[in-house]
Amino acid sequence: MDILDAIKTRRSIRHYTGDPVDGEKVNQLLEAANWAPSWGNMQCWRFIVVRDGTTRGKIAETLQRIMVDGDWVENAAMSAIKQAPVLIVLCAELHRAGYRHDGTALTNKAESWYIFDIALAMENLCLAATSLGLGTCIVGGFDSTRVERILSLPENLTVVSMTPVGVPASPGQVSPRKKVKDLTYYEKFD
Repeated sequence: MDILDAIKTRRSIRHYTGDPVDGEKVNQLLEAANWAPSWGNMQCWRFIVVRDGTTRGKIAETLQRIMVDGDWVENAAMSAIKQAPVLIVLCAELHRAGYRHDGTALTNKAESWYIFDIALAMENLCLAATSLGLGTCIVGGFDSTRVERILSLPENLTVVSMTPVGVPASPGQVSPRKKVKDLTYYEKFD
């Protein structure tokens, strides 16, 4: 699949068939994520592959409920995490991205730059999944402290994002895109 096709056909998949995803495909996704660019090539990312249904269920329970028509409802990603055979959790080693090797900050955004690096790795992973016929859904609305406890993370790592991975039960919806001309400015913002 051409990269532009993968970009345009990638969807947030929230319903999975439950069919297994073999280890080779998971490794291809991790390899794609690992090739993402990162601040100073620090590669602050760490990947945790969770196949165990009980652990996935505990992680799903950390997701924030959402308000729909005045009622609190389960986030659709909760069932996706429970349904998909694989959950990949992307973590970051703190004080790497945005810093020199000696720990000196190189930008006033150093404290949060790891989020950018993890996003790049996640996008590579999602595009690779699309090219392999797998579905993903980037999940961010969860209690990271609880997930870190469930996964026994050391203090120097933090959970940034996660995605269920599996065979899509349906193609997912196409979300409308704004026009590039309405989002683009030249020389300065006006």
